[in-house]
Amino acid sequence: MAYTQVSSVSSVQTAFEQLAYFALRSQPMFEMVADVKSTNQSHVGSSVQFTIYDDLSQATSALTETSDVTPVALSDSTVSVSLAEYGNAVTTTAKLRGTSFLNVDADAANIIGYNMANSIDKIVHDVLTGGSNVAYGGDATSTATIDAADNLDAADIRQQVAALRSASVPGWMGANYMGFIHPDVSYDLRGDTAVTDIIQYQIRQDGAGVRAGSIGTFGGVEFIETPRLVIETDAGASNVDVYNTLICGRQALAKAHSRAAGFGSDPGVVFGPVTDSLRRFQPVGWYHLVGYGRFREASLRRIETSSSIGANA
Repeated sequence: MAYTQVSSVSSVQTAFEQLAYFALRSQPMFEMVADVKSTNQSHVGSSVQFTIYDDLSQATSALTETSDVTPVALSDSTVSVSLAEYGNAVTTTAKLRGTSFLNVDADAANIIGYNMANSIDKIVHDVLTGGSNVAYGGDATSTATIDAADNLDAADIRQQVAALRSASVPGWMGANYMGFIHPDVSYDLRGDTAVTDIIQYQIRQDGAGVRAGSIGTFGGVEFIETPRLVIETDAGASNVDVYNTLICGRQALAKAHSRAAGFGSDPGVVFGPVTDSLRRFQPVGWYHLVGYGRFREASLRRIETSSSIGANA
């Protein structure tokens, strides 16, 4: 008896899911600390200059009844943020759009949209991690001397919070500062004895955050775990990977953008013109004219450490 089976006919084909999936994506978030913005710009320019007035010295001497006070001069400093163009684009062909079982144009717009947010977030990240106020975990004295044992602990956090408060840096949530921490470093911090005591307290009060694996608020810092903090591969001693933990107060970062017609504070998706003879090539991209700069160095602290679950730990 002959059986008609799968290999006997050509009608059996692979089926395709017509819903596209994209790469795993982390949430862009660093721009949230750019609370200084160019809102009262004098005119359109290639850079924006912000002015910071210095306070006068304390006047603690008693006045003489018959003598006038001696006036003192005001002083200030400036921070300049240069604007630069950023953007990216893809072009799809008519043949691809006409033969693909997916909606290529919609998928391309999705990818471009995320690339826009992803790219701007990396630009802001690099500005934030370039600050001059840096501390090192354990007994390390520089990036190159960080070894596998120089993990982040509670004392590192308390020290930087003390430095911020000593500099009169205002917090974000009441008196709390905003912290960005890599999940590998969070693993070490949550294992520190001082932090586990806090976690035990949180369990008795409200266990939801603990069950979610969140650090929450510790030592005056509202922590946000994110893998977007770039790891400096092999930058430490014996090729140990180095992690950055950021603690930010108000006015750490300034943002400037073009205020000319057609520009704005946020990047935009652009559907380019079809200019080829047969109208086959459809471009889609994003564009932004913007600049970021550290506004007050005193408001930004970076702690460089290793991680016990990082490379060469």
